[in-house]
Amino acid sequence: MKDKGDLKRARSKLVEILSVHKADLYDKRIQELLQKSCLEHEGFEKWMKWLKLVLLIIFLYLIGKYYYEELQGKNCVFSLPRTLRYAFRPPESCDFCENIKNVPRLQNISPQEFEQKFAYSAAPVIVSDATQNWTAVSLFNYWYFRDVYAKAKQKQHIRECQFLPYKTGFQDIYEALDMPEDRVNLRPGEQPWYFGWSNCHAETAEEFRRHYGRPYFLPESSENNAVDWFFIGSSGLGAQMHIDNVRLPSWQAQLAGSKRWLLVPPPECYLQCKSFDVVVQQGDIIVLDTNKWYHQTFVQPGAISLTIGAEYD
Repeated sequence: MKDKGDLKRARSKLVEILSVHKADLYDKRIQELLQKSCLEHEGFEKWMKWLKLVLLIIFLYLIGKYYYEELQGKNCVFSLPRTLRYAFRPPESCDFCENIKNVPRLQNISPQEFEQKFAYSAAPVIVSDATQNWTAVSLFNYWYFRDVYAKAKQKQHIRECQFLPYKTGFQDIYEALDMPEDRVNLRPGEQPWYFGWSNCHAETAEEFRRHYGRPYFLPESSENNAVDWFFIGSSGLGAQMHIDNVRLPSWQAQLAGSKRWLLVPPPECYLQCKSFDVVVQQGDIIVLDTNKWYHQTFVQPGAISLTIGAEYD
C-alpha cells in the first residue's frame, strides 16, 4: 500500500484534472451562449435595417406624393400632418415682405396701376370699392345657398367638391346647409358655426357667377381660377393660423359681415418683416399671396360673415 503522502498527491492530481475538465465545460457552454447571442443580435440588426428601409421608403413616398399632388393642384387621398408639411416647406426669400410697412386701402385704382404695384408682389392690399355693382352683396346668404344646393341635389350630387368643416363637425355642404334657424342666427344657447367649400359644380357655378364678376382692378390679362371658394359663419369662429398650398395669389371679397385677418410672415422672415392685423369690412376685397403669408381669420361680432374668393394668374 502506498503511504499517505502518495494518496494525498494522487487526490490533489485528480481534483486538478476534474477542475480543468469542469472549466472546459464552462468555457464551451459560455462560447455556445455567446455565439447564440451574436447570431440573435445579427438577426435583430438585419431586421432593424429592413424596418428602417421600409419606413424610409414610405416616408419618401409620402413626401413625393405630397409635393407632386399639391403642386399639381390635386386632392390628396391622404396628406402629411400640418406640422410636417410646414417643416418641409421650402424657405422663402424675405424680399416679398421686408419693405411692407402697412396694408393699404385703395379705391378707384386702374388695372395697370394695380398690376404694376400690387398684383404679383405678394403684398397684402384691400380694395374697398370693387363689389359695388355685384348683386351678390344683397342676394347671397345662408338661405340662398340652401335653396340653390337643394335644387342641385335633386339633379346631381356634388359631394366631391372640397368642404372645410373647421370646428363644426359637418360632413359635407348639405349637412352644413341643414341647420335649424336658431343656430343659423346664433340664438342664445346655440353653438357658433363656420365652414367653407369650393364650387366645382357647373350648374351652381353658373348660377352664382351671374351675381358677381372678376374684380375690376385685376390686370386685364389675368384670369380667375375655374374654382371659387365660399366661407360663411357666425362670430366666434374662423380659420386657424395656416399657409395655403395653391398655385397663385388670390382675392377674397367680404360680401356680408366683417372678418379680422392676422397676417404673419414665414418664420425665416420674422426679423425682417412685420405682422399685420386688419379688419376687412363688407364690400372690401383683400388681395394677397396666401402661399407666402401665414394667416388666421376671426369673424367679428354682428352680421354673419360671407366671403367669396378665387385665385388669379
